[in-house]
Amino acid sequence: MNAIKILQQGLHDFWVRHSLPKEVGVLIALSGGGDSVALLHLLLQLAPFFSLRIQAAHLDHGIRAESGRDVDFVQQLCSEWQVPLTVERLDLPKLARERGQGLEEAGHELRREFLQRTADALGCDYIALGHHRGDQAETLLMRLVRGSGLTGLAAMRPLNDRLIRPLLTFSRKQVEDYLEAIGQAYLQDASNEDLYYTRNRIRHRVLPELTELNPRLGENLVALTQRISSEEDFWQQEVKETLGAVRTMDDRGLWLNRPALLDLHPALRARVLRQALQEVRGDLRGIGAIHVEAMEKLLEGTKPQAEAHLPGAWAGRRYERLWLRPIPPIMAAPFTIEVRGPGEVLLPDGRRMVFSIEAAPQGETPVVVEFPAQLVPFPLTVRSFRPGDRFHPDGAPGSRKLKKFFIDAKIDRETRAAVPLLEGRQILWLAGLARCQQWACVEGEGPVLRVVVQAC
Repeated sequence: MNAIKILQQGLHDFWVRHSLPKEVGVLIALSGGGDSVALLHLLLQLAPFFSLRIQAAHLDHGIRAESGRDVDFVQQLCSEWQVPLTVERLDLPKLARERGQGLEEAGHELRREFLQRTADALGCDYIALGHHRGDQAETLLMRLVRGSGLTGLAAMRPLNDRLIRPLLTFSRKQVEDYLEAIGQAYLQDASNEDLYYTRNRIRHRVLPELTELNPRLGENLVALTQRISSEEDFWQQEVKETLGAVRTMDDRGLWLNRPALLDLHPALRARVLRQALQEVRGDLRGIGAIHVEAMEKLLEGTKPQAEAHLPGAWAGRRYERLWLRPIPPIMAAPFTIEVRGPGEVLLPDGRRMVFSIEAAPQGETPVVVEFPAQLVPFPLTVRSFRPGDRFHPDGAPGSRKLKKFFIDAKIDRETRAAVPLLEGRQILWLAGLARCQQWACVEGEGPVLRVVVQAC
């Protein structure tokens, strides 16, 4: 089979193998290099079979003197092939400095953002990238050098949400042979020879040395990524089911059950922690093994309350739960509210505390407390916890430091700061938690002071 048929059949098989739909829009990242030019030509040949709407996008990073020539080339090419083209220019060095990133990292992120934004604007369902087998081998080695976990070593997926890479199983030579066979020129990017960039050093120095040891190294590395990718698909299902069993959500963030996590195999636990982080952050960019290890230390440590600041997230152990949030929680400010008589007061968290005098007791709940009105007179105080506070909980043999009560009840520090304390001659009630031992109401002994905490 000649070079043209090999790649054209390969692209058709890619579409069928991944069950991609007909009548969709495809945006091609067109740099003007051989990979993207070949991919554009191949997709144009494929388009009639699947009723595809093909469009192209080119991003000028503004770092090479010949970038204007690149724009001219892709514009001329798209004009000849009647492909709608979107071009955007940016100042990569300036944006990289503003983001605090290197040129490679910033360029990668900005390119992805540009393509996603353009695809959305044009109504394209998929974004086609021209990565081939050599790129996949380079990516695997780069991630290996950087200490990536197995998930990262799966490298680039042929299909990843709306990103498609139809050339991933073909070599650079096969792509070049295709272009030669159709007589199509393409751009040579001089920066691909610059050994300042990590990928280029791997391409021009590391891979050639390793290929001398095994001429089929490129194929073997790609096959390895495929095996890892297949296993990761299995792991993802396991992670999804396990995370659902150990996770709870509330308005304060995501919570994970610590004992359940510690019962998991370490390999599964690490993946569950990563997935939980992804849910909190929205992605895993900047998250590495060291950050997962920091979360593991919180789980396994002796401190019942501890925290770790992670890129784009915060993790805190609160007794038998691990708490994840995009940012650290804000401690409630100290407060004191004087209550002179029946009525209601607004609490700092937006709830209301309602005071009334009733003829008889009506019963207590976690958010309702009752006292004999004659024994607990106004004025009263509603305030926050203070160091040195003492409290005699109902059913306890005597008073103790309130801090000790909180520790024994495993009340986290944020709740301690926010819980309203009702105080008369002593602390009468920890709203929502416990009442004091004294002054229980008895039917027929006179009017009752009833205090109710109402939601916002």
